[in-house]
Amino acid sequence: MAVMVMAEQTLEPVQLGQLLEAAQLAIDLPAEESLRLWVRGLDYDSRRIEPGWLFFAFAGSRADGRRFAAAAMEKGAVGVVSQEQPPPGFSGLWIRVPHARQAMALMARCLYAAAAEQTRVAGVTGTNAKTTVCTLTDRLLRAAGRRTALVGTIEYQVAGRTYPAPNTTPEALDLYRLFDELRAAGGRDATMEVSSHALSLGRVHGVKFHTAVFTNLSRDHLDFHPDMESYFAAKCELFRGQQASPPEHAVVNRDDAWAHRIPLSSSAKVVWYGLSPQAELHAGGIEADMHGLRFTLHWQGRAYSVQSPLAGRINVYNLLAAFGAGLAFGLEPEAMVETMRRLGPVAGRFERVDLGQPFLAVVDYAHTDDALRNAISVARQVSTGRVITLFGCGGDRDREKRPLMGQAAGELSDFVVLTSDNPRSEDPLVIINDALVGLRRTDVSHRIEPDRRRAIRLALEEARPGDVVLIAGKGHEPYQELASGKIHFDDRETTREILKEFGYGREEAR
Repeated sequence: MAVMVMAEQTLEPVQLGQLLEAAQLAIDLPAEESLRLWVRGLDYDSRRIEPGWLFFAFAGSRADGRRFAAAAMEKGAVGVVSQEQPPPGFSGLWIRVPHARQAMALMARCLYAAAAEQTRVAGVTGTNAKTTVCTLTDRLLRAAGRRTALVGTIEYQVAGRTYPAPNTTPEALDLYRLFDELRAAGGRDATMEVSSHALSLGRVHGVKFHTAVFTNLSRDHLDFHPDMESYFAAKCELFRGQQASPPEHAVVNRDDAWAHRIPLSSSAKVVWYGLSPQAELHAGGIEADMHGLRFTLHWQGRAYSVQSPLAGRINVYNLLAAFGAGLAFGLEPEAMVETMRRLGPVAGRFERVDLGQPFLAVVDYAHTDDALRNAISVARQVSTGRVITLFGCGGDRDREKRPLMGQAAGELSDFVVLTSDNPRSEDPLVIINDALVGLRRTDVSHRIEPDRRRAIRLALEEARPGDVVLIAGKGHEPYQELASGKIHFDDRETTREILKEFGYGREEAR
């Protein structure tokens, strides 16, 4: 697991008893004096433990944190917190709790109390568009002069500093560290993606959200959730508040059928957005082409003319969601509309690779059937020729969505190249065959090429002037996950290299 190293702020030590009380844990410790131990920090990675810290031993799918308990104590930990029994021979302070992640989240909130209270957090949840909505919201805030934090799939950003993103939503402890760094830098506005995994596992337990945004819901992560109802229930936790008060503001996509079942707090200020005039924040007169978007934004009886370099009608939804979140943070509508003119694409989200070729090549993160349909629809809107779609499906994930992705690609594209995505531990040909079941339900012309680089070459070779080549699935990811491990592979980089081999980009080189 990647280790995120941040600029640690000096914290005031807190007694263990106070931390247990903050986590609402009434636990009998072996010695009463243990409650008076001073705790100076927390961590779930034994390599980062310092004297006076508490170590959290999680029972992970890959490694059992109890294996590192002794090492943490040797480095000066005051004790270990875990859901499990101590390993044989362990002689230090062992604090057994019902839910270790929730305990860590609430203790971190206590230890980083100033950051927890001062940070205004917008949480964005949904199946698709979380990254785009978060990024657009953050850009609106920064354009207004705010010092911000952005937490999501691509990377974590705090007041100008950037960190790698091991998870879409980090552990609560890492969140509070980010918020504390933002506070120390003089900022207080944070925008973050909130995944269903994070809500289910307790990574945001106790985090007080200022604003909650719901984008949409479609089939995904059913390798983790038993069914769609469970998946939806996890998303709803953002609006309920997990041992924290519900968000003061909610920004909800009125056009999504699931949205009307979200348990919105009676005290929340709710903004419904969408393309229908029934939404108080809505868009009309939409024009979409190769150059971007033009539409009229309606809000509280006023109409604003919006121009954006973003492509496709799906980005109208994303801009509306970001506008709604900006309203919750007190931004002025006129200023946001003006900023939207300059908001370019998000990394790996319908991102163009342009070396002067007579067709459009774009890379997109679409890796569900719904996201793939959206991306192909955008390609169709800007194309003056055909749409050529390259896609694959991830290994060790929900197998049932593979034929759905195949069918989506086949129904909406003129030519399809089926390849590997991140096969992980699975045989790439087995994954391809699963997707092929859906693809063959259509009569689209297609090619199968398991090698992703050769597949990208095939797709680009097929392109004619006016066509759009959509390279879907990996987006911003600079790697491919194989059974043997990760290798460097970036769709954008590979596309550029192949286009150069075709002779494009010579003017760029000059």
